[in-house]
Amino acid sequence: MSEMTAEGGHGAVPLSGVPVQPEPTVSRRDWPLYEVFVRGKRGLNHVHVGSLHAPDAEMAVHAARDLYTRRNEGVSIWVVRSADVTASSPDEKDPMFAPSGDKVYRHPTFYDIPDDVPHI
Repeated sequence: MSEMTAEGGHGAVPLSGVPVQPEPTVSRRDWPLYEVFVRGKRGLNHVHVGSLHAPDAEMAVHAARDLYTRRNEGVSIWVVRSADVTASSPDEKDPMFAPSGDKVYRHPTFYDIPDDVPHI
């Protein structure tokens, strides 16, 4: 007769001879890649500072804090899954941005900016 245990509230469960499926091992390489953006104390915009792998977004924020703001450089952190980022290709630079070149009214040379208006 095999040994039995009642641990876990399941009644008598045999200790040997029970098939056990191995737990799937999840490597850090299987974690999704996140892009990290940090806004500095004096900065107005978030700036891309790097990438990291994390199991979820919350852990990505904590890892980004530890990795990219060790010296209190930032006041805000954004993390975005790399798979969710859509970007233009540098090869498409001319067709993508050329149409704005012929619209001179978009250039700030036609507007007077008051001296007391910051960050424009």
